[in-house]
Amino acid sequence: MSNTEGSQDKVSWGGYVALAFAVVFFSGLMKSNEWWGVFDFTTLNGSFGKLVSGVSENAEGVVTAAGSTFRGAGGSGARDGFMFALSLVPTVMFALAMVNILEHYGALKAARRLMTPLLKPLMGIPGNTGLALIASLQSTDAGASMTKSLIDNKDLTDKEADVFTAFQFSAGAMIVNFFSSGAILFTLTDANGELAVPASIGLCFMVMLVFKVFGANLMRLYITLTEGKKQPTDHTNVKGDVAHG
Repeated sequence: MSNTEGSQDKVSWGGYVALAFAVVFFSGLMKSNEWWGVFDFTTLNGSFGKLVSGVSENAEGVVTAAGSTFRGAGGSGARDGFMFALSLVPTVMFALAMVNILEHYGALKAARRLMTPLLKPLMGIPGNTGLALIASLQSTDAGASMTKSLIDNKDLTDKEADVFTAFQFSAGAMIVNFFSSGAILFTLTDANGELAVPASIGLCFMVMLVFKVFGANLMRLYITLTEGKKQPTDHTNVKGDVAHG
């Protein structure tokens, strides 16, 4: 038994290499339009082209075509929801395919070995959630699909899944959303030409990350407290019936 478990938990050097590649691939560190962008998940995932939604002409006779996304503009109801879900399919399929490849080379075993000592006391979740955690900082779709795969494979308990999703979906895709929309605030200046925001990008990033961990632990505490309040009514009734019988 112990030899079998030891062999199953053994991680080869290839597993650590696969884990290192996975961290870089899903973290967004290589996101670029240059050649090294092929090592980034978001870059390879790409984007849909623009559809022409209208044409306008100014006073000088210059014609300009207005574009819209793959989903179009002005949609509503079930049809718009279907188009939104359809737009997620390539991301989810690509993420799951990469996870299966990385798992084959031992990346998840290496993540479990290295990250469990950190994530277990920090949030009460196992180390094999490490890749999904990293991916969720860049893409909510990739993080969600990886988490679902862990749940389907029984690698997460119900409690661990609830705690982990509480971490994921508070400020989901934090890196992409923050740097694409929030980072512009740090370039604002006042009337004297001095920076108007008395904080740094790194400080704001750390505050968001700390509160994501804090929120996950709030969920962890709530689940722990409510688990202790479950009423064993069914067992009591069964024992009473047995006693009367």
